[in-house]
Amino acid sequence: MARALAVAGLDAVYSYAGRTQALAAQPLPTRIGGFGGVEGLTDYLRRDGFTHVIDATHPFAAGMSGNAITASARAGVRLAALERPAWVQEPGDNWTRVPDYQVAAEVLPGDGSTVFLAIGRQNLEPFARLNQRWLLRFAEPHPHPLTGAELICERGPFDAAHDTGLMQRHGVTCVVAKNAGGEAARAKLIAARSLGLPVVMIDRPSLPRRQVLTSVPEVMDWLHADTERGV
Repeated sequence: MARALAVAGLDAVYSYAGRTQALAAQPLPTRIGGFGGVEGLTDYLRRDGFTHVIDATHPFAAGMSGNAITASARAGVRLAALERPAWVQEPGDNWTRVPDYQVAAEVLPGDGSTVFLAIGRQNLEPFARLNQRWLLRFAEPHPHPLTGAELICERGPFDAAHDTGLMQRHGVTCVVAKNAGGEAARAKLIAARSLGLPVVMIDRPSLPRRQVLTSVPEVMDWLHADTERGV
């Protein structure tokens, strides 16, 4: 998305939340850090004369997306979400779909077996008191609340052969994943299917109604529908 905006010569700013240290360089002016909630984001959009917001956050970043929806409405700024389609269950998959992290923890067996907890590092607390061994994978080293966990630090995208080998080496018996969609993180699902492992799939959070686009060309068409743009 950033490359397309830069190539088109649009006046745009790329905003990072700043939760990781090694941030990828972008071909746009970049800001890092929060805005101070809805009020701060509203003031920022008004003060700098933005006309459009592209919400390209993770599908599970419900707080940020909710703030963007409210702030854009208050500031009179058009908003569209660039959101990759959710994964769908395929033949050979053994999924248990759950609405949130707490229910995901409740359906695990608690028998000391090894679970690949592939949900990032922000929502581990519901799993902290379970009798499981954990395999975690973060892009960077980070403290976490889980005892009996092995942390693998590596940055994707990953392929199915890599994730199949990872699960075999660590004796994984179950995978817990967020339905983030996209290709970059699909490998763990292909690996689980090939190994016959169950997957606990956490559904995406509900958000207020908004315009959702699924590709960069769709977003560019949306932007080009107007003559003056500050994104």
